[in-house]
Amino acid sequence: MEDARKKYADIIEHEHHVSAKHPRMSRLNRAAQFAPFAALTGYDDLIVETARETQTRVKLDESEKGELNKKLVYLLEHSEVAARFKYFVQDRWKSGGEYLSARGRVVGYSELGRCIYLDDGTTLFIDDIAGIDTDDVPE
Repeated sequence: MEDARKKYADIIEHEHHVSAKHPRMSRLNRAAQFAPFAALTGYDDLIVETARETQTRVKLDESEKGELNKKLVYLLEHSEVAARFKYFVQDRWKSGGEYLSARGRVVGYSELGRCIYLDDGTTLFIDDIAGIDTDDVPE
């Protein structure tokens, strides 16, 4: 210790420098400078995304497609009848997706786009529709 006092004798009694430009940093902010570096930023999000499950699209057979077609034709002819549609939405990041439902009246159809339009503005692609439920639609 005595060697250090001799070595720094010319500066050891000086006052601590206070910057005119920069305010004094709090102990918390100063300690944050020395916090561990997060080298794996986003790793936790990746783990959550990997664990997230998706559903597999169910392939409809010809008879199921025929039943859906009959119901769609009926709903197009009777726009006052509301129905609940079960449809598949492809996941953007993984294979598979999820089944959602929408309720409304069919107000339009696009043969070119192969889609129907509901009264609330929802667009459903016909190939994604897996089910149509309503009491008024004949089987």
